[in-house]
Amino acid sequence: MTLRLSEAVHLYDLRCEDFLAIIDGMEARIGMRAPSVAQLDRYCERVAVAIGRIAVRILGETSPAGQQVAAELCRALQLTYILRDLAEDACLHRLYLPRELLHAHGIFATMPSWVLAQPALSDVCRDLAVIAEQHYAAAAEAIAACPRWTVRPAAVLLGMNRALLQELVARIWRRLDEPVGIPSWQELALVMRHGLTGH
Repeated sequence: MTLRLSEAVHLYDLRCEDFLAIIDGMEARIGMRAPSVAQLDRYCERVAVAIGRIAVRILGETSPAGQQVAAELCRALQLTYILRDLAEDACLHRLYLPRELLHAHGIFATMPSWVLAQPALSDVCRDLAVIAEQHYAAAAEAIAACPRWTVRPAAVLLGMNRALLQELVARIWRRLDEPVGIPSWQELALVMRHGLTGH
C-alpha cells in the first residue's frame, strides 16, 4: 500500500502536506461542537480541500484555476454535507454549525440534540447554506476557466450537490432523520451533461 501511494505521489506530483492535512482533519472532528467560523473553515480545508487538491492534480489540472476549483468546490461540498448530516452527526455528539451563526439566532448551547430541537435551527442552516452557495458560485467560475476535460468530474459533483443543497433549503431542515437526495433522473441528466458533453 505504501509503495503504491509513493508511486502515485511521484507520478502526479502530489504534495505530502495535503495527506498530513487530511489526517489532522480527521483527528479534529472528534468531539467537535459549534466551532468558530475560522475553525470550521480550517476543518474544511483539511478534510475536504486537501482531498480536492490531490484530485485535481491526478486529473491533470495544476493551474491556479484548478487550485481554486479545489478550494471553492470542496468547501461547498463539506458545508452541504454538514447541513445534510445534522442528525447523524448529533448521534455522534458532533455539531459543525458555527457558533457565530448559532449566537446570531439566539442559540448559545452546544449540545447537538438540544440545538437541533430549536425553532431557530432553520435560520442558522439557511445562513450556512448561503455561504455554501457562494462557494458553489465561485467554484463554477473557476471550473469555467479550466479545460473542460480536466474538470468534468468536478462539474458533475458541483451540479449534483448544488441541487442537494437546494433540496435541503426547500425542506427548511424539517424531518432531519429522513434521507434527502435528488431524483435519479436528475443525477443522470447531470452526468450526461457534464460527463459526456463537457458543457
